[in-house]
Amino acid sequence: MLGWEFRDVVPRQAIRVNVMNAGKVDVVGRLRGLGVELEKVPFLQNGYWVFRSGFSVGATAEYLLGYYSIQEAAAQIPATLFTDLKNKLVLDACAAPGGKTVQLADLMENTGAIVALDVSKRRLDALMNQLERCRVKNTVVYQLDARQASRLGLKFDRVLLDVPCSGNYAADPEWFKRRTLRDVQRNARLQRQILAEAVKVLKEDGEIVYATCSLEPEENELNIDWAVKNLGLETVEINCYGVEGLTEVFGKKLDPSVRRCRRIWPGETQGFFVCKLRKA
Repeated sequence: MLGWEFRDVVPRQAIRVNVMNAGKVDVVGRLRGLGVELEKVPFLQNGYWVFRSGFSVGATAEYLLGYYSIQEAAAQIPATLFTDLKNKLVLDACAAPGGKTVQLADLMENTGAIVALDVSKRRLDALMNQLERCRVKNTVVYQLDARQASRLGLKFDRVLLDVPCSGNYAADPEWFKRRTLRDVQRNARLQRQILAEAVKVLKEDGEIVYATCSLEPEENELNIDWAVKNLGLETVEINCYGVEGLTEVFGKKLDPSVRRCRRIWPGETQGFFVCKLRKA
């Protein structure tokens, strides 16, 4: 019904080289020298599939030195969609456990500033460990609900909304047992609240990237349709892996611009959805 036939999938493990931190170190060469079989992810600049390793790739000296991060391939896409990041003020509104925060800092070459938020103290500990391991210097961390971001009193050039979502079965084999329609509806409401708050803290010429690892239209295309019609936002054409967003869902026709979003069906990666927005 949504344009994809269900099938069992096992997403590949992936890593992302932290170029700024690694410098001239040949990270891929060093890992291959340790017996790790890698293949370049064709739709990512610094991402590699991990095909085979006799040990955890999170237990190498190179990982502990922050030369690379273990990051799902589709999850490496959102941070790359901003027009420009150097010297910008960036909000990572739902930042923990920190993979995308580190990636933002890498793309910014530690310039500008990132404000990283998460509501969970426990998850913030994981975020701060990531930042320290990867020698990120341009980030400040707050324990704050993304729905209260305007309390910061700041306006941001770029806002990353990797919002809490229902996830999908490719990343969680027990997904169908854990999730109900009520869960999806609750998450969709939360996501809309976060989107509305993001607009309040976005500069007039700023950009929002919205992402979920959910396959549910309620959390994806329907939210973007709502944002376009109610928050004064417009979608922006993006060039990345995936297929066009749905413009008709459950018999409801959405704003045609929602096609500019990208839906990634489970396969080599987990399921994912991403969209870029700006003020109309």
